[in-house]
Amino acid sequence: MTETGKLRLTEKVGYGAGDMASNFFFQTFNIFLLYYYTDVFGISAAAVGTMFFVSRLWDAVNDPLMGAVADRTNTRLGKFRPYLLWMAVPYGVLGFAMFANPDLGASGKLVYAWVTYTLMMMCYTAINVPYSALMGVMTPSSKERTVLASFRFIGAFGGGLLISMLVRPLVQYLGAEDEALGFRLTMALFAVLSILMFWFTFATTRERVTAGPDDQASLKNDLRILITSRPWLVLCFGAIFTLAQVAIRSAVTIHYFKYYVGDDGAPFLWFFDRTTVFMTSGALALVAGVACTKLFSDRFEKKHALIGLSILGAIGSALFYFIPPDQFWTMLVVNVVGAFIAGPTAPLVWAMYADVADYGEWKHGRRTTGLVFSASMFAQKFGLTLGAGLSGWLLAAFGFEANVAQSETSLLGIRLMFTLLPATVAVLNVVVLSFYNLSDSKVLEIERELTTRKAAASAQPA
Repeated sequence: MTETGKLRLTEKVGYGAGDMASNFFFQTFNIFLLYYYTDVFGISAAAVGTMFFVSRLWDAVNDPLMGAVADRTNTRLGKFRPYLLWMAVPYGVLGFAMFANPDLGASGKLVYAWVTYTLMMMCYTAINVPYSALMGVMTPSSKERTVLASFRFIGAFGGGLLISMLVRPLVQYLGAEDEALGFRLTMALFAVLSILMFWFTFATTRERVTAGPDDQASLKNDLRILITSRPWLVLCFGAIFTLAQVAIRSAVTIHYFKYYVGDDGAPFLWFFDRTTVFMTSGALALVAGVACTKLFSDRFEKKHALIGLSILGAIGSALFYFIPPDQFWTMLVVNVVGAFIAGPTAPLVWAMYADVADYGEWKHGRRTTGLVFSASMFAQKFGLTLGAGLSGWLLAAFGFEANVAQSETSLLGIRLMFTLLPATVAVLNVVVLSFYNLSDSKVLEIERELTTRKAAASAQPA
C-alpha cells in the first residue's frame, strides 16, 4: 500500500476472490435452494419457508455477536484475516453436506435439511463477517475503499455468473438422469474451489487500520453507539428491503421459467437452456455494472447514485409483469439492462458501511469495524430471512405443487413474486435511503481529521 492508502492490484484481486468463494454457495442458495428442496429433495414449500425464516433469523442474530468477537480478536495475523484461514474447510464441507441427499424418509429429510442448513449459515457468518469487515481496515482511504468494494463485487457477481451459467449444465452433465446426484457432485466441486479461494484471500491481504487503545470496551456501549448512528440505521433498514426483494425474486426464478415461461431444459443457445441463458446474461451485466461503479461515484454523491439506480431497478422488475411468456428475447433485454443498473449498487453500499465505521470513530473515539459490518449483515440477512420465508409461504398460499402443471392462481403468484412484489419492496428501499445524511464531502473531512489525530497520537512520547 502507498502512503496515500492506494492498494496493490494483487491485494484488490485477492480480496475480490473471497466474495467469489462466498457466492459459490450464497448465490446457489438464492437461486436454486428453494427449487432443490421442493422439486429434488421433496420437502413442501411451506415447510421450506418456515425453515428458511427460523434458520436465517437465528443466523442474522449471530452476525453482531460474530462482529463483536472479531473486533476483540488479536493475533499476529490480525483481527479478521485469521477467520478466512480457520473457517474455510468447515464452510466447504457443510456446503457440500446440504446437497448430499441421503436416503431418508419425509421426516428425516426435513430434520437433515434443518440441521445442515442451520450449521452452514452459522459457518457462513463465522467466515463472511470477518471477510466483510476486512475491507474497512485494509486502507484508511474512503475513495480506495470504493474501488476495493468494486473488486469485491466483481468477484461476487463473477461467482454469481458462474453459478448462473454452470449449475444447470453441470447438474445435467454430472448427474445424467439423476438430478440429485448432479447437484451433489456440482456442490462438491464448488466446495473445493471455495476453500482454495478463501485461503488465497487470506494470503494476499493485510490489515492496516488499527483500533484505539479502548479495544476491550463493553459490547453494550458499542451497540449503543451503533444504534444511535443515523447513517447506519438508514443503511440497516435499506439493507432489509434490498435483500428481501432479492431473496423473493431469486427464489422463484427457476419456478418462473419452468412453470410460466415453459422452459423444459432443452438446449436453446449451444447447450444452455433458456433459464441458464437468462441468468448468465444477467450475471454478465451485473459484473459490467460493478466495473462502472467508479464512473458513478466520481460523478455523483454515493447516496444520490444509489437512489437513482434503485428507482430504475424497480421499474425494470415491474416491467416483467407485462411481458408475455413467449417473448423471451424481450425478457432477456430487460433483464440485462436491469442487472447492469443494479451492478454498482452493492459496491456503493459497502463503501458507505466503511464510511460509517470512520464516522463512529470520528464522533465517539471508538472504532468498531467488525460490529458495523456484522450488524449491517444482520440487517441484510434479516431481509433475506423475510424474503426467503415469504417465498416459501407465498408459493404454498397460491397453491403451488411441485412437478405438475400449475393452476392460474399459482402461476399468478409466481409472476407477482418475480415482478411486482420485488419492485414494491425496492421502492420502500428508496424511501429509506432518502434519509441518509453522511455526504461524501463530510466523509473526506472525517478521513483527514482521523489521519491528523492518529499522527498526533503516534508523535506523543510513550
